[in-house]
Amino acid sequence: MADTPLTPHTWDTYHAPMTVDEALTILARERGNARIIAGGTDLIIELDRNVRRLGSVVDITRIPGLNRITLEDDRITLGPLVTHNHVVASALCVEHALPLAQACWEVGAPQIRNRGTVAGNLITASPANDTITPLVAMGASVTLRSARGARDVPLAEFHTGVRRTVMAEDEMLTAIHIPALRADQRGVFLKLGLRRAQAISVVNVAAVLTFDGDVVTDARITLGSVAPTIICAPEAEALLVGQPLTQSSINAAAQAAQQAAKPIDDVRSTRLYRRRAVGVLTSRALERLRTGTERADWPTAPTLLWGTREPYAVSTTSAPATLVGDAVVTATVNGHPVSAPGANLTLLDWLRDGVGLTGTKEGCAEGECGACTVYLDGVAVMACLVPAGRAHGADVVTVEGLARGATLHPVQQAFVEHGAVQCGYCTPGFVMSAAKLLEEYPRPTRQQVQTAITGNLCRCTGYYKIIEAIDAAAEATPT
Repeated sequence: MADTPLTPHTWDTYHAPMTVDEALTILARERGNARIIAGGTDLIIELDRNVRRLGSVVDITRIPGLNRITLEDDRITLGPLVTHNHVVASALCVEHALPLAQACWEVGAPQIRNRGTVAGNLITASPANDTITPLVAMGASVTLRSARGARDVPLAEFHTGVRRTVMAEDEMLTAIHIPALRADQRGVFLKLGLRRAQAISVVNVAAVLTFDGDVVTDARITLGSVAPTIICAPEAEALLVGQPLTQSSINAAAQAAQQAAKPIDDVRSTRLYRRRAVGVLTSRALERLRTGTERADWPTAPTLLWGTREPYAVSTTSAPATLVGDAVVTATVNGHPVSAPGANLTLLDWLRDGVGLTGTKEGCAEGECGACTVYLDGVAVMACLVPAGRAHGADVVTVEGLARGATLHPVQQAFVEHGAVQCGYCTPGFVMSAAKLLEEYPRPTRQQVQTAITGNLCRCTGYYKIIEAIDAAAEATPT
């Protein structure tokens, strides 16, 4: 254990209920002082920045069955632990809820998509959040539960403003229900960001059309990041209904959608640019539906950074019901049992300050740089966005655990041989992402390599040597 002082705490009490009823009981008892945490990709940042103050977090990630995607009576249901990568990997969602799958693929980077949940994206309630737009277009609803009972709310009525919803303090979102797209329906989602990955939407658009032959019988166009909530474009929708989808009707609908947007100026865009972008994205979305090319860019083998892990596995080791303050967390780290105080820390701070494994770096502490990438129960995640309590009873691998004695991992060896290191600060994160990629795809394509490292930032190189090293490691790794 390290002798350095522990980082100041983030929360006072960490709860790890094993049933939904237990979680609801805690929320009812500590109303206003506790909040559900699943992915934590938004909540931990809010707590770290003092945007939100809580005494307790209620980690539901050990409750079995909450990460399933099911289809019943032409309705897809997502549990509250369904991550963005679960949706991306779901043949059911890709086939019958393509706009949602496309939006999930646009969220963050693989490590973020492995922790961030669709439910959490809805609850955060930012109008720039990608998954809300297609879900509103598809007519989704949510189930909210508390110790007082349950209620279903149409998603179009769930958000009341920027980061505001109809949820009460003691309620938990337990399901998302989505009408499956029928054979006569097609949909698509498009996003404009300031970079190709890890980008917040400047504008996003979803379109879902219903056809009778060539004639559009119903249209839903939703716009994100152009108003306090996701909005529809009813005038644009009306211009499409009752006629074939033609270039003329597309142009008219795009212009009407542009007029529906009432954006603001902010750090990502001016309102004038946003309005113009709405027209362009709407036109592109409708053109894809007209030509049947809405699936053209969908990856046939998406990079998930799961390795060979079963996608819906949940840790079978139960955590203590409650960890108070800096209680001891016991985990298997790099194959060895480790115990260290710090249940009120992030996994990153626990590994560095509690366990003394400093190979995992802190570059941003908000999931932007990937320097803190580790494996949690076999899946690549950003350690800065995981509560340390989640590691109790779990398996954690850091960069120190990749080598086998004096033998470096093939990725580590390739980074040395190909000069893929300059200052070296970002290197552990790149190595961890690349090693997990090669576990998943021993002979990855260039696109898979590039996707694997979209969550890892390097300020020294142009990434060419890094990609060259990953390619070389793939060649050196037995299949």
